[in-house]
Amino acid sequence: MSPMLEVSDLTVAYGKIAAVKGISFAVEEGQVVTLIGTNGAGKTTTLRTISGLIRPESGSISFQGKRIDDVPAHEIVSLGLAQSPEGRRIFPRMSVEENLHLGAFARNDHKAVAEDLEEAFELFPILRERRKQPAGTFSGGEQQMLAMGRAMMSRPKLLMLDEPSMGLSPLMMQKIMKTVRTLQRRGTTILLVEQNAQAALKLADWGYVLEVGSIVLDGPGRELMTNDAVRKAYLGED
Repeated sequence: MSPMLEVSDLTVAYGKIAAVKGISFAVEEGQVVTLIGTNGAGKTTTLRTISGLIRPESGSISFQGKRIDDVPAHEIVSLGLAQSPEGRRIFPRMSVEENLHLGAFARNDHKAVAEDLEEAFELFPILRERRKQPAGTFSGGEQQMLAMGRAMMSRPKLLMLDEPSMGLSPLMMQKIMKTVRTLQRRGTTILLVEQNAQAALKLADWGYVLEVGSIVLDGPGRELMTNDAVRKAYLGED
């Protein structure tokens, strides 16, 4: 049985500069898989390419056995692959509820959308309490909850999260990571990009370490946490 997501020999360039250099990795159904690495390693570029926002120079991306590297971004969402982007990218002047409904733009089943709205409110109770409030008045952590809730409104089979803990307090980061685990238990497969390597590897079934556009190491998340090179480079340990 093939993986849910399979990236093979992927190369992505900005002009003459290669940001991603022939990487290959896979995400099995039901897993949390993380990509860790420093700024400039190619993590966000990889997610944006999978989402259809950037076209690769070469290589292939397959989702549930279908090639998607030449499929438009909106069609990729309809196939069941959604992204919560780096920096949240919520619509600040729109209400919480309006932001969430935008996540369901490609869906026509109003009853199912209403059910998923309730599920988002169950997952993040603060969103229900402030459903009519402009999203721009939220704190960073609350905006992250909204961004994740909006991505879930497309009812994805695989959810890509780009730096969900960026700029958050330790307590809010714990809440977000706990939510990632909850989503996995509910059946959503997760591809997580995260600079907080310790939090990411603790959650991950499998991890990949990116350095300057290349995968230099991979393995089970817990095993990578004990790897000397990973501990020195990403966990701040000697």
